[in-house]
Amino acid sequence: MRRATTLALITAGTLALVAGGAFARARLRGRGSAIPKPVTGMFPNGMAYLRWGTGEKTLLWIPGGPGNVLPASALVLRMVKSWSRPFVEQGYTVWWVTRKQDMPKGHTFADMADDYGQLIADELGGKADVVLGMSTGGQIGFYLAARHSDRFGHIVIASAGYEDNERAKALLLPMARLLSEGRTGEAMAVMIEDAYPRVPGSVARVLGAVMGRSMYGQTHPHFANDVIVEAEAELACDARDVLPAIPMPVLLVCGDSDPYFPKEVCEETARLIPDCTLRLQKGKGHEMALSGAWFTQDVLDFVRQRPAIQPERGAERPTIIDQPAATSEQPATSGQPVGPSPVGAGAG
Repeated sequence: MRRATTLALITAGTLALVAGGAFARARLRGRGSAIPKPVTGMFPNGMAYLRWGTGEKTLLWIPGGPGNVLPASALVLRMVKSWSRPFVEQGYTVWWVTRKQDMPKGHTFADMADDYGQLIADELGGKADVVLGMSTGGQIGFYLAARHSDRFGHIVIASAGYEDNERAKALLLPMARLLSEGRTGEAMAVMIEDAYPRVPGSVARVLGAVMGRSMYGQTHPHFANDVIVEAEAELACDARDVLPAIPMPVLLVCGDSDPYFPKEVCEETARLIPDCTLRLQKGKGHEMALSGAWFTQDVLDFVRQRPAIQPERGAERPTIIDQPAATSEQPATSGQPVGPSPVGAGAG
C-alpha cells in the first residue's frame, strides 16, 4: 500500500545489506566508476526526477507511493541504484519520475497518466523505450498504456491490479493523513502492523520510525496536499473499463501472496488486457519485484522477445538543470525543497 514502493521495508535491513553488498562488489570489479552517478532535478511541469545513466535507450520508472518525493536517504537511494543498475548496464537511461507537485483536488489516475504522457512528449524526446510502473505507479501505467500507447515501446507493471482490495483501501487514507501531518513513523508502523501482524507493536514502531526518516525525510511544500490527492485517486481507481483498450503487449508481474493485490485480482487484470503476459511469483508478496535479479531479467527478456517499433527521437531535448542525487549527507537543492513541510510536524 503505497506501500511505498516497498511494503517490504520490514526487510529494510536485508535489502540494505543486499543493495550495499551489490554496490560494493560492483565497485570492487571496477563497474561503479564506469557509470555516472545519479542526478536529480525538476521538470518545468513540477515533476521531480532522478536520472541515472547516459544510454541511448530510455526507461521511465513510475514509482509507488503514497507521496511524490524522490529517493533522498542513503539507504533508499542505494536500493534504487541496486534495482536500476542492470538497466543502466544494458544501455538505458533510467528516469525515476514522481507525480507532479501541487496536484489539484480530484486529480485522478487518468489525469496523472496524462501528466506522464505529456512529460514523454515534452521532455523525453517524444517516445520512451520502456515504461515500468510499480504499485501505485503500475495502476497509473494502465491508464498511460490505454491513453498514450504511441509514446513508448514496452510497458511492464509490477505489484498492481485494476483496483486495491478492501484491506488496502481501509489503510490508504489513514496512512496518507498521517504522512500529510508529518507523522511518518506512525504511518509506516501502521503499514508494517497490517502487512506483518505477527511483528510486535514495539518493533513496528521502531522500524516505522526508520522507514519514515528514510523514505519521507525530505519533502516539499505541496507534499501534504499531494499525498491526500494521490490516496483519494487510488481509492477511486477501478481500471477494469480501460484495460481492454490497451493496444500493446503488457508484462504484469505479481506475487501470489500480495496482501493488497490478491492473485485473483491480478489474474482478472491480465484477462482484461488483450495481450498480457502474467508472471505470478509463488510465495511472494507486495515487494516481490524488489526481491531478486529475476525481475530485471524478466523485463529484459520481455523487451527482447516482444520487439517494438524503434522510438523516434525528438530533434532536440530541452536543457534540464540537475545535480548529483541527494542523500541524507548531501541535501537536495534543485527543485526539491529540503526539510520539513510546513504542515504538522513536517510531512515526510
